[in-house]
Amino acid sequence: MQPRILPAALTFLLLAACGLTAPAATFAPERYASQLLDIPYCSPGGLPQHMDAYFPSSGGPWPALVYVHGGGWVEGDKAEGAGWRFLTGRGYLVVSLNYRLASEAVKFPVMIADVQCAIRHLRAQAFAYNLDPDRIGVLGASAGGHLVALLGTAGDTVVWEAAEYAAQSSRVQAVVTLAGLSDLTLPMYDYLSTAVHYAFGEPGGRDSDGNRAASPVTYIDANDPPFLILHGDQDGVVPLDQAETLHARLTLAGVDSTLVVVQNGDHSLRGLNGAATVPSQEQVLELLVAFLERNLK
Repeated sequence: MQPRILPAALTFLLLAACGLTAPAATFAPERYASQLLDIPYCSPGGLPQHMDAYFPSSGGPWPALVYVHGGGWVEGDKAEGAGWRFLTGRGYLVVSLNYRLASEAVKFPVMIADVQCAIRHLRAQAFAYNLDPDRIGVLGASAGGHLVALLGTAGDTVVWEAAEYAAQSSRVQAVVTLAGLSDLTLPMYDYLSTAVHYAFGEPGGRDSDGNRAASPVTYIDANDPPFLILHGDQDGVVPLDQAETLHARLTLAGVDSTLVVVQNGDHSLRGLNGAATVPSQEQVLELLVAFLERNLK
């Protein structure tokens, strides 16, 4: 953080941390082309959760792209989101979240509760971020892909831990999910079933109330935002049928859904064992940017 923007940044952080009912801050011009790291956005159980924000160099109010990291719901960090900072050059506010991770004592739905709260926070502080509250998109990979898909389909239908910024909506206008889960009741690899068990309280692949409640497909309806679903056909972590099921169910409900299956793509959409992918990495990125432009601009 540059010393010249310190007073404005401190004011912003204090408002974000303590001013849940305070008037929204106005945008400080010093934030153009800057970044703010470790912004507290919500404090569930008195435990502040943090986000990073990367600002375009001019204009606004901007559409926002919110990145939700992966890591099996037990690890990972918002620092991954810095890789999407290039989108500030296309006029997007880029935000990356941390959220409560699963442990022996902490289970679902704390993760999705934090993601929903982050969206409500952004809307409550729209002036401070210079964002357009009606143009918020989300992107996540793996566990993050599951969480953004769940956010997209649940919307405000199911709200977990809604104490903070309760007057705001947690709905978004576009969802990009990369190699994420959509239906926890479907058969899955043992490794993934064990990860689901640890984070959600019971093994993945079991048709149960708990697994259905954590599955994005459970909440699909015609009001859901457009989805872009990306998945490698050689993904050895999350089976391809998770993406196919999500796409089929969204399409059946009349939701705008695009499924891109990356041939030879592994869990990260890279070529398995160095093989070329179809579409290529560059083409996948072009498809992703075009989807955002179509739905958020």
